[in-house]
Amino acid sequence: MKKRLLILEDGTVFTGTAFGSERASQGEVVFTTGMTGYQETISDPSFYGQIVTLTYPLIGNYGINRDDFESITPAIRGFVVRELAKTPSNFRCDLTVDEYLTSKDIPGIEGIDTRKLTRIIRSKGSVKAILTAADEEVNVDEVVAKLQATPAITHHVREVSPKAAYPSPGRGKRVVLIDYGMKHGILRELNKRDCDVLVVPYNTSAEEILAWHPDGIMLSNGPGNPEDVVEGIETVRNLIGKVPMFGICLGHQIFSLACGAQSFKLPFGHRGGNHPVKDLRTGRTDLTSQNHGYAIDNDSLKDTDLEITHIALNDGTCEGVRHKKYPIFTVQYHPEASPGPEDSNHLFDEFIEMMEVEAGKGKQHA
Repeated sequence: MKKRLLILEDGTVFTGTAFGSERASQGEVVFTTGMTGYQETISDPSFYGQIVTLTYPLIGNYGINRDDFESITPAIRGFVVRELAKTPSNFRCDLTVDEYLTSKDIPGIEGIDTRKLTRIIRSKGSVKAILTAADEEVNVDEVVAKLQATPAITHHVREVSPKAAYPSPGRGKRVVLIDYGMKHGILRELNKRDCDVLVVPYNTSAEEILAWHPDGIMLSNGPGNPEDVVEGIETVRNLIGKVPMFGICLGHQIFSLACGAQSFKLPFGHRGGNHPVKDLRTGRTDLTSQNHGYAIDNDSLKDTDLEITHIALNDGTCEGVRHKKYPIFTVQYHPEASPGPEDSNHLFDEFIEMMEVEAGKGKQHA
């Protein structure tokens, strides 16, 4: 078995066993806490540019199947696990994790102390790192200097958003879904409710979107800093008050920025399927699936037309907002799950009901 190094920008070096692609890869190291759902994690576009660490010690025991992908092309830069299952056992299994990552040219490393790595990230924040072969030619000091000098990735969304619009037909409400790096679970939930969906790129103008006469607009999840998505913020600003909207994760952040709020980078983000979120309107607490490195500043919402509807019970950060004047609401977490609990799946039904109410108002005024 070939050895591989994971070198962090602070000089920490982990030595483990290589799997997946043989190439070297650089990215931001993050951790996610899900016990299952590694296939959805690998294929989630919100992980673009990142080396993903799984905190659960055994990964890959049910393999990779044809049903659980969240995108066609995975965007992660690397995969870090304590132990990788070599012989998965599940009736849906088509490939091992090793085989799948090899086919997608993504390197992985196993056999390192993922608890130590997670503690480093929790204490220092997400750090840049490189996965590379463990050979005598590797100069750790040079690698660290290179990592420290490398600027952070920007404009993630344009790398994972589609280049052209495409339909996902239905006979129900017409929804334009702005794809900032959409998990397919969002599209699945809309299709289950028979929505007639048009998926459009992140830089589609408000005029183009409104020309489709949508009943509602969905703002998808996606990777990176919401402040980088300048075109998206401008589009959403021009759509406010025109049609009902529902935003998820990055979509929540972009909408909040369009309304005048501010965002900030979390030290190590929220990633995993066990994050408790409280609905301030009902007092109900849901366990939620999350994957984001930025959040909306609570205090910055005070002078906007938005009110906080949900908060994270772990750190008090904003997990949802609602517009005070127009039929628009957003959440920071993932009601479509994939992976994670489906406690908040009902939000898609609320979106459908909101569109029906607005359509009814239109008929009354006609």
